Amino acid sequence: MAVVGIEDLTALLPAGTVLAGLDLGTKTIGVAMSDLGLSFATPRAVIRRTKFAADAAALLAVLDRERCGALVIGLPLNMDGSEGPRAQSTRAFCRNLVRFDARPVVLWDERLSTVAAERAMIAADVSRKQRAARIDSAAAAFILQGALDRLSALAEASGGEA
Repeated sequence: MAVVGIEDLTALLPAGTVLAGLDLGTKTIGVAMSDLGLSFATPRAVIRRTKFAADAAALLAVLDRERCGALVIGLPLNMDGSEGPRAQSTRAFCRNLVRFDARPVVLWDERLSTVAAERAMIAADVSRKQRAARIDSAAAAFILQGALDRLSALAEASGGEA
Protein backbone atom coordinates (compact mmCIF):
# COMPACT_ATOMS: atom_id res chain seq x y z
CA MET A 1 0.00 0.00 0.00
CA ALA A 2 1.15 3.48 -0.75
CA VAL A 3 -0.18 6.77 0.54
CA VAL A 4 -1.13 8.76 -2.55
CA GLY A 5 -2.71 12.09 -3.34
CA ILE A 6 -6.39 12.29 -4.26
CA GLU A 7 -5.36 13.43 -7.74
CA ASP A 8 -3.67 10.06 -8.37
CA LEU A 9 -6.36 7.82 -6.95
CA THR A 10 -8.58 7.30 -10.01
CA ALA A 11 -5.65 5.98 -12.07
CA LEU A 12 -4.72 3.53 -9.29
CA LEU A 13 -8.23 2.19 -8.62
CA PRO A 14 -8.73 -1.20 -10.30
CA ALA A 15 -11.79 -1.47 -12.56
CA GLY A 16 -14.90 -2.87 -10.88
CA THR A 17 -13.84 -1.89 -7.38
CA VAL A 18 -15.13 0.63 -4.86
CA LEU A 19 -13.53 3.01 -2.38
CA ALA A 20 -13.68 2.52 1.37
CA GLY A 21 -13.75 5.37 3.85
CA LEU A 22 -12.39 4.85 7.35
CA ASP A 23 -12.76 6.86 10.54
CA LEU A 24 -10.14 5.55 12.97
CA GLY A 25 -11.24 5.92 16.56
CA THR A 26 -9.56 4.63 19.69
CA LYS A 27 -12.28 2.02 20.29
CA THR A 28 -13.79 1.50 16.84
CA ILE A 29 -13.08 1.84 13.14
CA GLY A 30 -15.95 3.42 11.26
CA VAL A 31 -16.34 2.01 7.75
CA ALA A 32 -18.16 3.34 4.68
CA MET A 33 -18.17 2.16 1.06
CA SER A 34 -18.74 3.94 -2.22
CA ASP A 35 -20.87 2.68 -5.07
CA LEU A 36 -19.17 1.44 -8.25
CA GLY A 37 -19.79 4.82 -9.91
CA LEU A 38 -17.84 6.57 -7.11
CA SER A 39 -20.76 8.91 -6.44
CA PHE A 40 -22.24 7.94 -3.06
CA ALA A 41 -20.83 6.88 0.32
CA THR A 42 -22.80 4.44 2.46
CA PRO A 43 -22.00 3.64 6.11
CA ARG A 44 -21.24 0.03 7.05
CA ALA A 45 -20.92 -1.69 10.43
CA VAL A 46 -18.14 -0.51 12.73
CA ILE A 47 -15.18 -2.69 13.62
CA ARG A 48 -14.49 -2.90 17.36
CA ARG A 49 -10.77 -2.37 17.96
CA THR A 50 -8.72 -4.83 19.97
CA LYS A 51 -5.14 -5.45 18.84
CA PHE A 52 -3.73 -4.22 15.54
CA ALA A 53 -3.40 -7.66 13.91
CA ALA A 54 -7.02 -8.51 14.73
CA ASP A 55 -8.19 -5.06 13.62
CA ALA A 56 -6.31 -5.40 10.32
CA ALA A 57 -7.69 -8.90 9.71
CA ALA A 58 -11.28 -7.76 10.36
CA LEU A 59 -10.81 -4.69 8.16
CA LEU A 60 -9.24 -6.63 5.29
CA ALA A 61 -12.08 -9.17 5.40
CA VAL A 62 -14.59 -6.33 4.95
CA LEU A 63 -12.53 -4.72 2.17
CA ASP A 64 -12.22 -8.01 0.29
CA ARG A 65 -15.93 -8.83 0.69
CA GLU A 66 -16.92 -5.39 -0.61
CA ARG A 67 -14.44 -5.53 -3.55
CA CYS A 68 -12.61 -2.44 -2.34
CA GLY A 69 -9.72 -1.18 -4.46
CA ALA A 70 -8.48 1.74 -2.33
CA LEU A 71 -8.95 3.44 1.04
CA VAL A 72 -9.70 6.99 2.11
CA ILE A 73 -8.68 7.34 5.74
CA GLY A 74 -9.66 10.35 7.80
CA LEU A 75 -6.65 12.31 9.06
CA PRO A 76 -7.66 14.12 12.27
CA LEU A 77 -5.86 17.42 11.92
CA ASN A 78 -6.07 20.13 14.55
CA MET A 79 -8.23 23.13 13.68
CA ASP A 80 -5.09 25.12 12.76
CA GLY A 81 -4.05 22.37 10.31
CA SER A 82 -1.25 20.99 12.47
CA GLU A 83 -0.93 17.32 13.34
CA GLY A 84 -1.37 16.17 16.91
CA PRO A 85 -1.22 12.75 18.58
CA ARG A 86 -4.36 11.43 16.83
CA ALA A 87 -2.99 12.30 13.38
CA GLN A 88 0.29 10.60 14.29
CA SER A 89 -1.67 7.54 15.41
CA THR A 90 -3.50 7.48 12.06
CA ARG A 91 -0.22 7.67 10.17
CA ALA A 92 1.15 4.82 12.31
CA PHE A 93 -1.94 2.73 11.50
CA CYS A 94 -1.27 3.30 7.78
CA ARG A 95 2.41 2.36 8.15
CA ASN A 96 1.44 -0.86 9.94
CA LEU A 97 -1.31 -1.73 7.46
CA VAL A 98 1.24 -1.69 4.59
CA ARG A 99 2.57 -5.00 5.91
CA PHE A 100 -0.83 -6.60 5.33
CA ASP A 101 -2.25 -4.96 2.21
CA ALA A 102 -1.27 -3.36 -1.11
CA ARG A 103 -4.27 -1.08 -1.71
CA PRO A 104 -3.52 2.63 -2.19
CA VAL A 105 -4.51 4.97 0.63
CA VAL A 106 -5.50 8.63 0.58
CA LEU A 107 -5.29 10.52 3.87
CA TRP A 108 -8.22 12.95 3.93
CA ASP A 109 -8.65 15.94 6.24
CA GLU A 110 -11.45 14.90 8.57
CA ARG A 111 -11.81 18.05 10.67
CA LEU A 112 -15.39 18.30 11.96
CA SER A 113 -16.52 15.10 10.17
CA THR A 114 -17.92 13.59 13.38
CA VAL A 115 -19.65 16.87 14.25
CA ALA A 116 -21.22 17.03 10.76
CA ALA A 117 -22.28 13.38 10.91
CA GLU A 118 -23.87 13.85 14.33
CA ARG A 119 -25.73 16.99 13.22
CA ALA A 120 -27.10 15.10 10.20
CA MET A 121 -28.30 12.26 12.44
CA ILE A 122 -29.92 14.69 14.87
CA ALA A 123 -31.68 16.37 11.94
CA ALA A 124 -32.91 12.93 10.87
CA ASP A 125 -34.28 12.42 14.42
CA VAL A 126 -31.97 9.48 15.19
CA SER A 127 -32.07 8.63 18.91
CA ARG A 128 -29.04 9.29 21.10
CA LYS A 129 -28.49 5.53 21.58
CA GLN A 130 -28.62 4.86 17.83
CA ARG A 131 -26.32 7.83 17.16
CA ALA A 132 -23.72 6.42 19.55
CA ALA A 133 -23.75 3.09 17.72
CA ARG A 134 -23.58 4.63 14.24
CA ILE A 135 -21.49 7.79 14.61
CA ASP A 136 -18.14 6.33 13.54
CA SER A 137 -19.52 4.81 10.33
CA ALA A 138 -21.49 7.98 9.63
CA ALA A 139 -18.27 9.98 10.04
CA ALA A 140 -16.51 7.52 7.69
CA ALA A 141 -19.26 8.11 5.13
CA PHE A 142 -18.85 11.88 5.54
CA ILE A 143 -15.07 11.55 4.99
CA LEU A 144 -15.54 9.30 1.96
CA GLN A 145 -18.22 11.54 0.43
CA GLY A 146 -15.85 14.50 0.63
CA ALA A 147 -13.21 12.52 -1.26
CA LEU A 148 -15.78 11.31 -3.83
CA ASP A 149 -16.93 14.90 -4.40
CA ARG A 150 -13.31 15.96 -4.91
CA LEU A 151 -12.76 13.13 -7.42
CA SER A 152 -15.85 14.26 -9.29
CA ALA A 153 -14.61 17.87 -9.36
CA LEU A 154 -11.20 16.74 -10.61
CA ALA A 155 -12.85 14.71 -13.38
CA GLU A 156 -14.99 17.69 -14.43
CA ALA A 157 -11.94 19.96 -14.50
CA SER A 158 -10.06 17.54 -16.73
CA GLY A 159 -13.07 16.94 -18.97
CA GLY A 160 -13.17 13.23 -18.14
CA GLU A 161 -14.93 10.89 -15.78
CA ALA A 162 -13.94 9.97 -12.24
